[in-house]
Amino acid sequence: MTVTTPITGGCKCGAIRYESSEAPLFSGICCCRNCQYMTGTGQNPLIGVPNAGFRVTKGEPRFYEVIGDSGKPVRHAFCADCGTPLFGQPTIAPFTGIKVGSLDDPSIFKPGAVLYVSLAHTWVELPDVPKFPGMPPM
Repeated sequence: MTVTTPITGGCKCGAIRYESSEAPLFSGICCCRNCQYMTGTGQNPLIGVPNAGFRVTKGEPRFYEVIGDSGKPVRHAFCADCGTPLFGQPTIAPFTGIKVGSLDDPSIFKPGAVLYVSLAHTWVELPDVPKFPGMPPM
């Protein structure tokens, strides 16, 4: 996945903005139940960028925390004003999962894998990429 940096995005109302100065580590679609709740649909397309190059440049997102399969917290950021889901940060890994719908240029997304296909709805169309029943080994 070749992407020009910085990668920028934010919420619909403009209250929150973020950027990554580093290229994505991975891209994928997650079909876990937490992502279904966070997005209000059957999947969550995301790109993972290193925490070291990620920063919020405007506003302060609100966070909702869930427990991942690891037993460790995953923080999900959203805009408290318009409700836009923005990004997730697992506490066990040094990356931020940016929700593709919040990118300024969502066309940079090319799925590299599908996670939690065991929880995918039958009506979800899955691309022809590697698929994992849960979280693949990191």
